[in-house]
Amino acid sequence: MSQHARTRRSACWSIVLTSLIGSAIAAPGSAHEEKRYDAGASDTVIKIGNTAPYSGPLSSNGIIARTEGAYFRMINDQGGIGGRKIEFISYDDAYSPPKTVEQTRKLIESDEVLLLFNQLGTPTTMSVIKYVNARKVPQLFIAAGGTVFGDQKAFPWSMGFQPSYQSETRIYGRYLRDNYPDGKIAVLSSNDDFGRDNIKGLKDGLGDATGNIVAEVTYETSAPTIDSELVKLKFSGASIFVNFASAKFAAQAIKKAAEIGWKPVHILHGNSQSLSAVLRPAGLDNARDIITASYNKDPADAAWKDDPGLKRFSEFMAKYMPGEDENNSYVVYGYNAAQALVEVLRQCKDDLTRANIMRQAEALNQVHLDMLLPDVTLNTSPGDHYPIEQMQLQKFDGQNWVRFGPAIEGASGSK
Repeated sequence: MSQHARTRRSACWSIVLTSLIGSAIAAPGSAHEEKRYDAGASDTVIKIGNTAPYSGPLSSNGIIARTEGAYFRMINDQGGIGGRKIEFISYDDAYSPPKTVEQTRKLIESDEVLLLFNQLGTPTTMSVIKYVNARKVPQLFIAAGGTVFGDQKAFPWSMGFQPSYQSETRIYGRYLRDNYPDGKIAVLSSNDDFGRDNIKGLKDGLGDATGNIVAEVTYETSAPTIDSELVKLKFSGASIFVNFASAKFAAQAIKKAAEIGWKPVHILHGNSQSLSAVLRPAGLDNARDIITASYNKDPADAAWKDDPGLKRFSEFMAKYMPGEDENNSYVVYGYNAAQALVEVLRQCKDDLTRANIMRQAEALNQVHLDMLLPDVTLNTSPGDHYPIEQMQLQKFDGQNWVRFGPAIEGASGSK
């Protein structure tokens, strides 16, 4: 063999050997880069933690978490997220902050969930938000509208879902200022952060018309009824009733107002617009002409009968929640929230670290969910932890909610 041939053969072997060595080194490294996990994630599972009021004063809201569990079962039946099954661990906190603390610690320290999802309630979530952020665990799509839940500077690992309470109630304030400039207003709210957030937004929206408020009455969520509060509000002489009560008490207020013959313009908080949990127990006739705001489709609204999103929702309900009322707004809420989380997890691909989960949650761009109104989409950024900021006013006609006017943003300073 000539010297030239030996040199060529040696060079070829060198290239092959280098290639093989490079492959041997690169393969494990690239595999490691492709799949990254924190506690609660693996090749086979993604563990998600949740607290919800299956008992207590807000037990009617427990259907939200049950809907989310059903949605994740559907996703698992479809193959999961990148082949990984979702393990949804949801504990009852009875809408009690001490219980929320106990259950959240259990989820993070014992169950070792990858993230927390859609924990419900303002006072309950506030009881754990500092702890969760100190542990750097994503706390996504909190089921409460506290303005603080979008404060990414104070709580970078937390993110709200629905419009903030101040954003929503600012819309009501502007509506009343523009349509009832001389109307006397009586307000019912809970004596907690939920109530205080609502009052601030309302007054911001009213602006110069804040003086139209002639009565502000609060109630304790542990109280059995709010009958005496309603009598007090009626005798204030108000012609407008702003009802910022949670579901159980909102139903009581609607019913009691009818019993005592008080027929004011009635504004109802969006959290309490459920037909099955609020309006039917209160009496549909008693609820006629109530005004609220929404960002979700109402399954009972004939306008959506041919809507593809509603069809998917109805098919889900028939298969995974048979016998449940699909017109329950809490069911719709849970469906949308679960769909939003699945979108985030899919964006994560094989990087299921807590840091990447937050990066993806902060990168939602014009994401539309099946049961959101057409003009409403999810939009987030590292500086924006408020995914939904638009709502539309609607009035109850005795059977269904009827939308009116355009979609409105309730953000501070918007028109």
